[in-house]
Amino acid sequence: MPVPPTSPALESVVITLRTAGCVFAEDEAALLAAAARNGAELLAMADRRASGLPLEHVVGWAEFRGLRIAVDPGVFVPRRRTEFLVERAVAAAPPGAVVVDLCCGSGALGAAVIDALGGGELHAADIEPAAVRCARRNVGPFGGLVHEGDLYAPLPADLMGRVDVLLANAPYVPTGELALLPAEARDHEPLVALDGGADGLDVQRRVAAGAARWLAPGGVLHVETSGRQTPWTVAAFTAHGLDPRVEVCGERDATVVSGTRSAVR
Repeated sequence: MPVPPTSPALESVVITLRTAGCVFAEDEAALLAAAARNGAELLAMADRRASGLPLEHVVGWAEFRGLRIAVDPGVFVPRRRTEFLVERAVAAAPPGAVVVDLCCGSGALGAAVIDALGGGELHAADIEPAAVRCARRNVGPFGGLVHEGDLYAPLPADLMGRVDVLLANAPYVPTGELALLPAEARDHEPLVALDGGADGLDVQRRVAAGAARWLAPGGVLHVETSGRQTPWTVAAFTAHGLDPRVEVCGERDATVVSGTRSAVR
């Protein structure tokens, strides 16, 4: 049974979270109470959150585009700003699209795109075994398959040249700026999902370099980047035969670069 919203335990949790610096202590306490089976479990969950563990790891899920996405400990937590990437991908996708989600983490992006499209063929890939296990729980209900390995390497060969939507929320934090990330990301999410190399774009460049071989004619690669890195992301797309466009959502502080493979190579 969820903990009642007026219980002494819940009031104690709000104080614990507020003392730990949680800005939305009341909202977080309500989520913890809904997930806890009793007061003792609620207090234990609050202590884990107060210690710096991401809320999504404590409750075991994150809301993303209206979906409840399972998020296991050690797996990258999908960000709300990345919903903008999904929106741009859905807007450009044909019916019954073949969708590939690279660096998939929990598999949230691919699941959200297929859900919005009402169906399609979904493949996801990640180099982290924990992410692969988690993603299988999230994309399985959509008929998706998850492959373990580095970027394109584990994908089935018969996908080559027929991918309509290629999603890659690759890491783009420069190595020298990792220490500036919030502790809950820096200490509890996998480094491989955060560290983008010296300028933050090492993985994005590798994704762009291989995209044209996998995309169908007219297929589109979508990546998230930062405003200041956009010129270099665009340059990588152009260098590898993709026609780039940049779209920005100021409300969510989100920048998406989409690159279309021309019909003729």
